[in-house]
Amino acid sequence: MFHETVQMFSYDFFVYAFIAGIFISLSASLLGVNLVLKRYSMIGDGLAHVGFGAFALTAAINPLPTWVALPIVGIAAVLLLRVRKSSKIKGDALIAVISSGSLAAGLILLTAFEVTNDINRYMFGSIFALEKSDVIISAVCSLIIIALYLIFYNRILLVTIDEDYAHASGINVSKYNTLIAVLTAVIIVLGMRLMGALLISGLVIFPPLSSMRVFGGFKKAVFCSALISVTCFTAGLFFTFYYSLPPGACILMMNLLVFILFTLVGKIRQRG
Repeated sequence: MFHETVQMFSYDFFVYAFIAGIFISLSASLLGVNLVLKRYSMIGDGLAHVGFGAFALTAAINPLPTWVALPIVGIAAVLLLRVRKSSKIKGDALIAVISSGSLAAGLILLTAFEVTNDINRYMFGSIFALEKSDVIISAVCSLIIIALYLIFYNRILLVTIDEDYAHASGINVSKYNTLIAVLTAVIIVLGMRLMGALLISGLVIFPPLSSMRVFGGFKKAVFCSALISVTCFTAGLFFTFYYSLPPGACILMMNLLVFILFTLVGKIRQRG
């Protein structure tokens, strides 16, 4: 087992996947806590579908996908956050409209420009196809997200827990909601290379949901969420390599198993 583990890290494609995945999992887990508490969980899923449409567009016109997809999904995040509050189409219904529309547009673009071989890659990820430039982009963007999260931690916490009190305290609630939305958009775009449009929201939502089954405090939930996310990613990646299974599915199944385990632990603690 030890020899096989050492052998894994002798392959560049595995090292690239591991480094990028650790950074993305860590930053996704931090933002996930805020999204769950603010009941914005489905926004991540909606942005993933918008990201699929953006990647399909870039595949059709053939520029650098990540750099084109980032601003498109970032703008969509801000618009979705604002329109969601003012639109007559409320909540999940609006997200469903945008998600299905973006997915349909992406499929049409990929088919029309005869790049259907990329559909599986965008739907389910291609973690072992990452290049050194992808790792650098993922690491830099993730470090920026983590830095911003730590710098504005107290204000993000207050906006997440109680928007009315935050507003009364002089905090620009709209500004920090927009910051959360934009950072989420960035991590969704980066994470799609790992998990694909259909699975990336699980990477964002499962770790905080699991941690909240056991821990009630915000700081403990954030720390535990980060630990769960990194652990499940690493375990899922190893299973993928050992048994030749789909990486995104393995990573998500690890998160699902941990969620079930933490749910049971939480119920036992409540009864105790």
